[in-house]
Amino acid sequence: MEKFLSFDEIKKSLENRETDCKSIVNYYLNNIKTKAHLNAFVEVYEQSALQKAEEIDQKLALGKAGKLAGMVLGIKDVLCLAGHTVNASSKILEGFESQFTSTAVQRLIDQDAIIIGRLNCDEFGMGSSNENTVHGKVLNDLDNTRVPGGSSGGSAVAVQANLCTVSLGTDTGGSVRQPAAFTGLVGTKPTYSRVSRHGLIAYASSFDTIGVFSRNVKDNARVMETIAGPDDFDSTASRKPVPNYSELLHFGKPVKIAYLKETINSSALQPKIKENTLEVLDRLKKEGHEVDEVNFPLLDYVLPTYYILTTAEASSNLSRFDGVKFGYRTPNAHNLESMYKLTRSEGFGEEVKRRIMLGTFVLSASYYDAYFTKAQKVRRLIKNFTEDLLNKYDYIIMPTTPTTAFKFGEHSNDPVAMYLEDLFTVQASVSGVPAISIPNGKDEKGLPIGLQIMANSFKEADLYAFAEYLSASN
Repeated sequence: MEKFLSFDEIKKSLENRETDCKSIVNYYLNNIKTKAHLNAFVEVYEQSALQKAEEIDQKLALGKAGKLAGMVLGIKDVLCLAGHTVNASSKILEGFESQFTSTAVQRLIDQDAIIIGRLNCDEFGMGSSNENTVHGKVLNDLDNTRVPGGSSGGSAVAVQANLCTVSLGTDTGGSVRQPAAFTGLVGTKPTYSRVSRHGLIAYASSFDTIGVFSRNVKDNARVMETIAGPDDFDSTASRKPVPNYSELLHFGKPVKIAYLKETINSSALQPKIKENTLEVLDRLKKEGHEVDEVNFPLLDYVLPTYYILTTAEASSNLSRFDGVKFGYRTPNAHNLESMYKLTRSEGFGEEVKRRIMLGTFVLSASYYDAYFTKAQKVRRLIKNFTEDLLNKYDYIIMPTTPTTAFKFGEHSNDPVAMYLEDLFTVQASVSGVPAISIPNGKDEKGLPIGLQIMANSFKEADLYAFAEYLSASN
């Protein structure tokens, strides 16, 4: 079977009866086995995927299949699927089996997408390299000595290495967009509340979003329009109607585009990434679009604000993992207090413990106002500034990451250097606006470069149309 580069190709093959869903699943299962060394999958649902494929083949024969029939998906190891284990790539959730299916995953299943397995990630979504995982690191398929990005590294590599058609990841501060940039894919973070978080193991509840990895913009839009929308299980999910993004990809009007001076002139920015970003901006000017350089004086405060608030929320969210009701429990306890302490000390990885302790510190009585309250105020300033810009301009463009994929171990002993990898992605997360990363050439070593586009809240349709336009031009 030939390599499928898009869902349209799969649909065409199914319509022409050149293949069937069972053959497609077997094709991906064979790829997963061939590329097992990449360590993208934590668990492969071979039997259930093949069984589902047979059921969908019967539906196709009767003309009753859903719109995603033939699409094979992997899901990040923080998304629940009933009857299957999920552990957020952490020892503390060892052996935990989901009792229900997350809303996003269920909506895909309802449209006859096939879930082929769960994907490796940084523990509880905390990391930028997929090195912080109880399942072992994920390798970048382009260069096995380099990281795939994080925290959704397994989700990125699964699509990059053709182990599934598309995949779901989660994006709290860049965990879909950064791995997409490092692996040469399209990766989307929707508006906060656009997609229900029901069934997503929480890291930072006011930042967490479910995002999509794909090879092209249209496939990404197809999945997003399926998973988005209101949900009775999540009171924070927006009730705004969801357009058919995949049918609104036409783009033909002049637009106003801003780029942030501070990102382009950042000392952390790799020269080739700067060059490729400026080339896109120059091309847009020549094509008749208004492109303006704007100042973003709050850039230096975005990353500290993000880490203060997300660690505080992580400290609160992860307090439920204590060894009492589910997951790992230490065998070394001699009383209740030691059971709590040892379970959490042995069950959580180093990076998760670091963030829990930092979050507990900023929430403590003596420092709450000095850190947490102040960070909330700064978040509001960043959100207002970003939204004001997006009221004047249709889009903000910037590099997705300051560097291309770095080598394993390069930042492992320097948490600040690792956190700086999120420098350009956290603005959209702090502001809650949608953002997409699309491929934008390669550096001198042949490593992919990502271009990030931001739009105003709930403007995913415009974002996808502009991303498709830029992708066609690249």
